[in-house]
Amino acid sequence: MELGRPRGNGLRLVLLVCLSIGLMIVDHQSRYLQSVRSALGLLTDPLQDAATLPWRVGAWATRLIRSDIDSRRDYERLLSEFLVLRARLQKMEAIEAENARLSRLLAASEKVGEEVLLAELVQVSMEPFTHKILINRGTREGVYNGQPVIDPNGVVGQVTRATPTKSAVTLLTDQSHAIPAQVRRNGLRVVVYGLGVQEKLSVPYLAQHADIREGDLLVTSGMGGRFPPGYPVARVGRVLRDANEPFLIVTALPVARLEHATEFLLIWHGQALTSGRSEVIADSDILESAPRGAGGG
Repeated sequence: MELGRPRGNGLRLVLLVCLSIGLMIVDHQSRYLQSVRSALGLLTDPLQDAATLPWRVGAWATRLIRSDIDSRRDYERLLSEFLVLRARLQKMEAIEAENARLSRLLAASEKVGEEVLLAELVQVSMEPFTHKILINRGTREGVYNGQPVIDPNGVVGQVTRATPTKSAVTLLTDQSHAIPAQVRRNGLRVVVYGLGVQEKLSVPYLAQHADIREGDLLVTSGMGGRFPPGYPVARVGRVLRDANEPFLIVTALPVARLEHATEFLLIWHGQALTSGRSEVIADSDILESAPRGAGGG
């Protein structure tokens, strides 16, 4: 009995193969089975979709992850390029601003008519009651004590101590500084004093009837020979007439940009070209050792 099973199985296999071949011939030569195939397709398509669903979900997730990684890389690349371009733009703007400042200084030097030398800001004094700066020019370039310092707008101050490579400049606003000036409108002679206050100067000892007005421009008078005449010093900001006071109360504003300028012009004129040598001291002590008295024409 058991020996007959393989023969029966083989017979069934042959019958199934013949049946399959017959169905293929019939399907190829006629359309009788098309409706049957369509009906079977309706049943098998969902099964095929279900079978391929994990693969399709995996492919979609892979594309999504790759897209997110690529987007992040593109974002980081664009951000890096943006920061580089922004830094370059800021550098270009700084260069343009520096060129504009130097152009104004060049124009100012052409108007001066005296020998001039460009100097740059090195340090600002940290002492709260002094207004002094340090510039990068010294006695090696012929800088001397009392030398006038200007910017494109007007008088900044004067050198009060110099070393071979650097010089301390006392600003107009320092309370030790005084400069002879005059009202450009009418030639009224005045003396402009620093108050130790930023952007504020005093014009004392003017009689009540003195012809000075708010808005008047004060320029160097040339008295004393230290500053050449005609350089803008300050503009009158307030004139107070008090009958109980013997003098007018006059305050003025410097025309030079004392708090913002980083480039200056040193001026040589007249007898200043043959001035004596400045005292030689250490660079580290230059701001601290500058003398208090800075008055002069």
